[in-house]
Order: sequence, then structure tokens, then C-alpha cells
Amino acid sequence: MDIFYWLHKLFFFLVALAILIAIHEYGHFWAARRLGVKVIRFSLGFGKPLFRYRRSPQETEFTVAALPLGGYVKMVDEREGEVAEADLPHAFNRQSVYRRFGIVLAGPLFNFILAILIYWMVFVLGETGMRPILGAVEPGTLAAQAGFREGDEILAVGTEETPIWSLAIGHIVESALDTQSIPVSVRAPDGETRERVLRIPKDVSEQPDKLYKNLGFRPWEPVLSPVLGDIKSGSPAEAAGLKAGDMVISADGETIKTWKQWVDYVQARPETRIQTLIEREGVRMEIDVRPRAVDSAQGTIGRIGAAPQVPKDLAESMQGEYRLGFFPAFAAAIERTADYSALTLKMIGRMLVGRASIKNLSGPLSIAQYAGQSARLGVGQFMKFLALVSVSLGVLNLLPIPVLDGGHLMFYFVEFVKGSPVSDRTLALCQQIGMLILLCLMGFAFFLDIERIFS
Repeated sequence: MDIFYWLHKLFFFLVALAILIAIHEYGHFWAARRLGVKVIRFSLGFGKPLFRYRRSPQETEFTVAALPLGGYVKMVDEREGEVAEADLPHAFNRQSVYRRFGIVLAGPLFNFILAILIYWMVFVLGETGMRPILGAVEPGTLAAQAGFREGDEILAVGTEETPIWSLAIGHIVESALDTQSIPVSVRAPDGETRERVLRIPKDVSEQPDKLYKNLGFRPWEPVLSPVLGDIKSGSPAEAAGLKAGDMVISADGETIKTWKQWVDYVQARPETRIQTLIEREGVRMEIDVRPRAVDSAQGTIGRIGAAPQVPKDLAESMQGEYRLGFFPAFAAAIERTADYSALTLKMIGRMLVGRASIKNLSGPLSIAQYAGQSARLGVGQFMKFLALVSVSLGVLNLLPIPVLDGGHLMFYFVEFVKGSPVSDRTLALCQQIGMLILLCLMGFAFFLDIERIFS
């Protein structure tokens, strides 16, 4: 596997982590400062500090530590050491239960606010994508059973308009987690608008991996000549000497008639030399190209970093755009954040009761892959990935597991009801149990990541 491929993923994974952790911890920091609690340290990461900054001995110390999987805000607290007389009124443990509740809640709340702001920005700036026109529908799939045909353009899923492919598929998958009957409006090839109903079996709706495989939706692909368009800088195509306008005639002696045939041939041969006959400005020549191996939903495939030459009028006719005004975008951003929060909770609940596979868990390796893949698709896709993970981080931190923010909030609620704090012994025992649960979940998620990579 290309080392630069993994470095690319690692870089954007660390960028995403830094942003999400910084926003979460800043929520705690901001609330603590506003509510009169003195903050000793604001740290991104755990372990040995790699970078420190403090304006004066009385100010907060900002650090970046060696282990990047988290962060913390250290406040003045009598339970963690001696506190100077002057700092006692500003100690966290001396604050009312309401103030402590607000400080802890602010971390997850800032994750939700970040998601809302990102979605709002994405909706205002707009997103250009491929129109949701269906390609060939495979027999036996859910799409075929619902009567979908090649050439159908998805106009709406339920009441949600879907001008681009990603929105159409996204709404279908989200709806499948709530209902087994999804109304879809389409424009048929004859121009008539029709209603089709996707019926999702219960066992499929509860397992996203099965849902993707059984839907049977594929984007329509025009038949293009095997002529190269844009060539990515640093790609195998550039290294081999291929140029925009080159027409592929044959590969290893096999005649290539369409762009799709050429793509299929390349994808089936990662890290394998392909003897390619091309035609450039009327002159035929042989060029060897070695596709780079990359991960995809279909496993490891070959890719040379070249796009097809698409007629301008065809490209424009296939494009759709999704854009909202300032205020509608803000309302839609809140709705999207709330929807994803609810979906995350539903999936967690289904995994707990055995109605969804625990294999849906994603660990750091999977998240790193998603970060790299979204970054390759552009700033907009990376921002949406960031928003989605921010929602997940906010929801997970609110779970009533000791050592998480939700666990602390649970203890404060108990304190509010009974009129006194939970005993130190009970608190220590619950935190040990909570840490064990988290370590088991993290270990299992990491195991699943390894299995996905090598399976």
C-alpha cells in the first residue's frame, strides 16, 4: 500500500481530531470561565506535553500532548490537591450543582453547535452534484421490487426534495432506520412523475451494511469513449506520461471500446503493469501504466488518477445543485443535526438490544479512512464528515457512562434529587466500571477496524 495514501488519511484524521477535541474542550473551558471557575490547564491530547503556553503563572496553561485521542480541561478542585485560599471560591467542587451541570454539559453542546454551523455553511454555499438518475436496476434488489427503472430520476424521498445523488441516497438510508415503507417520487424516462414505494425488510433496515447491498441503486452512466480528460498531479497516469486527450485503444492486447471498460480493467489490476496502446493526435504509441492500489467499498482496487473527457453539454445536463437561503439553511442545519443525533441514539439502542449488529461500530482506523476519503472528495465533503462525527461525539459523550460527561451529569442529577453528592467510594467504583466499559468498546472497535482492513 502506498505510504503517501496512509499519510494522507492520517493527516486529515489528526486535523479532524484536533478540531473536534478543541471545540469540545473549549465548551467546558468557556462555561467554567463564565461561571467563575479557575482553569489550570487546557490540553489537547494526553500524556507528555509537546507544547506549552501560559501568559502568566496565574493564567491557564495551554498544552498539546503526545497522545492525540482526547483532551481535558483541568480546573481548581479540592479533590485533586491542595487549593490556595484565594482560589477556594473558584474551585469546581465548591460550585452549585447547577453550575457544575452547566460546565459539563457545555462540552457536548459545543459539538452540536459546531455541527449546526458547518451544516448551515454547507447549505448556504450550496452543493453541486450528480442528478439522482438511476442506472440499470439489478433484478431481485429492493429497487427492482419497488418498480424502479433505468432512467428514473429521484425527485423526492418522502417530503424531502433530492436534487443531487448524495441527498437522495442519504434520505433513503436515514428513512429506512425509521420505517419499512418509503415513498419516493420519480420522473420516469417518459417525463411523467410517478410514486414508487420502497419496502425495506426489518432485518435489512436494522443493519446498514445489508441495506446498502440490497437497495440496488446505481447512478446512471453515459456511454463515454475511452478518452482521458483531467490527469491528477502525482498520479500513476502522470508518471506514465499519459495526457489529456489520449484515447485508449487497447490494454494488454484487449480492445477497449468504452470508458467504463477501461475503468473496470484498471480497477481489477492494482499494482499491476498494464501495457496500454493509446492514440495521441493521430499517432499510436504504447505506454506502461501501473495503477495504484486504493481501498474502496469494493475492496482494494486499482486507480491511475485520470478522469474521462466528458462533453460539456452532457456534464452540465447531469449536474444538480442544492442551495438554501440564509434563514432556511439555519433551520435545515438544526434539523439535520437533530436527525443525526436521533439516528445515532437509535443505532446505539438497537445494538444494545441485539436488533442491530455491534459490527456497525467504527474505531479510529475506520474514522481515519473516512476522513481521508472525504478530504479527497473536496472541502464540502470533509466538512460534512466533520459535522457528522461532531454529532456522534456529542451524543456519545452524553451517554450515562461514568468517566464520560453523561456519567457526571447523571451523578449531578442524583445529587440534586437526594440533596447530597454521591459518596467518593461509590463514585470511584462507578468510574472504574465506566473505564472498563470504554476500554472494552474501544478494543472491540479497533479489532473490527483491523478485520475490515484485512477482510
